[in-house]
Amino acid sequence: MTNMRAAGFDFGTSNSAIGIVKGNGIILAPVENGAAMIPSAVFFDFADGDKPLYGRNAVDAYVNGNDGRLMRGLKTILSTSLIDERTALSKRSIKLTDVIAMFSRHLKAKAEEAAGGPLDAVVHGRPVRFVEGDDVADARAETRLAELARQAGYNEVSFVYEPVAAAAQYELTASREETILVADIGGGTSDFSIVRIGPDRRRSADRKSDILANTGVRVGGTDFDRNLSMQTVMPEIGLGTELIDKQLPMPRSIFADLAWWPTINLCYTPKIVREAQEVHRLAVEPQKTARLLTVLTKHLGHRIAFGVEQAKIDLTDGERTAIALAFVEAGLEAPATREKFDNAIAAELMRLRLAVWNCLALADLQTVDTVFMTGGSSLVPAVEAVLRDELPGAQIKRGDDFLSVALGLTLEAQARYG
Repeated sequence: MTNMRAAGFDFGTSNSAIGIVKGNGIILAPVENGAAMIPSAVFFDFADGDKPLYGRNAVDAYVNGNDGRLMRGLKTILSTSLIDERTALSKRSIKLTDVIAMFSRHLKAKAEEAAGGPLDAVVHGRPVRFVEGDDVADARAETRLAELARQAGYNEVSFVYEPVAAAAQYELTASREETILVADIGGGTSDFSIVRIGPDRRRSADRKSDILANTGVRVGGTDFDRNLSMQTVMPEIGLGTELIDKQLPMPRSIFADLAWWPTINLCYTPKIVREAQEVHRLAVEPQKTARLLTVLTKHLGHRIAFGVEQAKIDLTDGERTAIALAFVEAGLEAPATREKFDNAIAAELMRLRLAVWNCLALADLQTVDTVFMTGGSSLVPAVEAVLRDELPGAQIKRGDDFLSVALGLTLEAQARYG
């Protein structure tokens, strides 16, 4: 189908962007205060009838202490049992999938303002694997995302692997033929594609033979955040403390949920609070479990997560930082170092290494000419080190760490829909 108003939508775990075909070219739509990128966040303001706020406005409302519910990391639920869960608001509950559709509809409206009319079609980015090792569940996740895109108002929905989209954007700058490995390290997934690109190949209508291999793993920035939190913050609020009666450690599950964006809101139920009160009564270190109760009863999990995320960013350039927790207890902080962070994500780094090996094996290659890195989590030094170790002869290049995929998806929307 051609001659439709079309968009390219990069719905990310942490951030999102949408581009449109305009005239003979493409542009990224300004979606928030003139910016092309928006945090993938929704805040329901309880004081304003559960009114939804989006992006930075959502984050600011939460940070400023507005009474409400913050939703973040929503893309991750598409491949989990949380897909059918609801979350409580002040006056009602809402399906998590409906929150995704609302966010998608919000960005569609912003893109339509830039396009000057309604958008009929969308080329949606998707990870190489929503679900590892389960093709049926993976297909189900794509189907659900397509349904949500139609719920947001698109009539025509198609998909492109996110690293393949990034390759299309990189190809615009290529002056010679190359075989490249695209490493798209995002908030929820890490995806790899090996693609042949070049000025002459851009003119080909059918590029399927140029895509040599794709692999993907469910490893991303939110996993890095969770592991860093479990290593630094969670021990300060009770993780690892023992119980008096059996000298057993506190259950890990509540801390794991508090440390992961998609499950933080699930920790505030009366049942979880009662369980925490019981373990506090039996705790060898009651000062720490008292902090846990403060976090649960005052709904401070997201504030902790923001602090951990900022520490991860700080450790991209620095060797040490501290996560301020004075909002839990005066003077409390959790030190963090680059070494501790790298150790915390060692298992995830090995999974990335294996994914690179698998991608090379599928393409029947030993190396590539260029590694094109994109995605916010590609900025983590240990991630780049993995790629340099595995492909020592390849050039390492970067595009826009946050917008390469959106640009590539919009190029594909232009090619498919005119």
